[in-house]
Formats: sequence, structure tokens, C-alpha cells
Amino acid sequence: MKWPRLTSAEEPDNAVSRLWRRIAPTALGSVWMAVLLFALAWLDRRHGGIFLVPPFAATTSILLYLPQVAIARPLAVVVGCTLGAVIGTVLSLLIGFGPDVAVLAALVALTTLHLVRAYHPPGVALAMYAPLLHPGLCFPVEIVLPFTLFAVISATMMSRLLPGWPQYPSPPA
Repeated sequence: MKWPRLTSAEEPDNAVSRLWRRIAPTALGSVWMAVLLFALAWLDRRHGGIFLVPPFAATTSILLYLPQVAIARPLAVVVGCTLGAVIGTVLSLLIGFGPDVAVLAALVALTTLHLVRAYHPPGVALAMYAPLLHPGLCFPVEIVLPFTLFAVISATMMSRLLPGWPQYPSPPA
């Protein structure tokens, strides 16, 4: 991330201002990530469902620190996470629950996400989630899809509105 240099003739270019320009994007990104994750924690407490899912922290980290890589593209994030959760849910229905089904779900998701060009590592982790934690049939559509859409849209808006925020989505290489 690169924070713009906003100095005037009167402002000395000292170590503190250089440090602030370096850490400001990280600080703002951490606040963005905290708002998203605390909102999910609030939904967990308020509605008694499973909203705060560890792969979501990984997704927001990728959007913040690696917006230029293929796994951060909007299609990879939204389709990769949602399809991974669908794979885990379907395999749980067909085969059952447990660690063996979770491993199978991860392998199927790994292959499928690559084939549909929507590879996103947290999507593979989300495939394991349903066989291990039984979040319910609607988990992919009610939890994963809305979160990923909101994460992608908010990252896009932040990159347009805040100077110094990394460009998202990045132009194709």
C-alpha cells in the first residue's frame, strides 16, 4: 500500500510524518476489517447463528494486503467462497459429517475452484466448514454469499474513496 505524500512547504518532512504515511493505510485497513468481523460477531450473538467464520478473516486480509493477485479478484472471492461452502454442504448431505468428509470436501473444492477459475484459498477452507461444524443447508447462500459480496463491494468503494488505499479490483496483468 502506498499512502500519498501530503506535505506543504511549512510542514517539515520528519520521521514521524514518514512513519504515519507508511502505517496509515494499514491502520485504516485494520479498522475496515474489524468493522466487518465485529458486525459478524454481533450477528452471531444477536441471531444465534454461525456468522463469524475464520475464513472470512483470511478473505479480508487478502483483499487488504494482496488486492493485485488472482485470488483477490471479485469472481474468485465471491464464487470461490460460495462454491466452496456449497461443495461442503452438499457432501455433508450426501455422505455425512466428520473429518473424512471435510478432507474430501477440501480436495473437491481445490480441484473445482481451479477448474472454474475461481480459486480462493478461504473457499477451500469453507468447504471443510460444513462437514465439521454443521452450519445448516442455507449457510452458503445466507452467510457466505452476502459476506463475500459486501467484502468485495466495500473494498472496491474504499479503493475509490480513500487516497492511498490499494486499487481494487486491480487491472488484469
